[in-house]
Amino acid sequence: MAYLKPPWFTRRIFNPVAMFFGMGQTLTVRRRHSGRPQQIPVVVPVVDGVKYLVSTRGESDWVRNVRADPKVKLGDTPYVANEVPVDRRTTVIAAYRPLAGKVVESYWRQLPDDVDHPVFALTPAQ
Repeated sequence: MAYLKPPWFTRRIFNPVAMFFGMGQTLTVRRRHSGRPQQIPVVVPVVDGVKYLVSTRGESDWVRNVRADPKVKLGDTPYVANEVPVDRRTTVIAAYRPLAGKVVESYWRQLPDDVDHPVFALTPAQ
């Protein structure tokens, strides 16, 4: 699977500022090697009452971490993330793209297929 590595500015400056100012929501996952938390800002579409995570950059580090441990937090709320099969991603991605805006459009030009954009359905943790 493809991956578009974010530039240094995005990782070190933009993402922390976005989380600080509440742009999107903060996703917290457990890093698969160290076990320490990883936090990133995400835009969360809701389709038919279900919240989803969409990876605009392909098989990113957070995607691999979620696959290793599907227990995540969105803000302070715990969820279990279940990967959506490729043939069911189109509707979620269609709902996501207008929410995310023009910033992510270049990612879709570089990774044009739904298979390149992992999607996870969030179920409230018990």
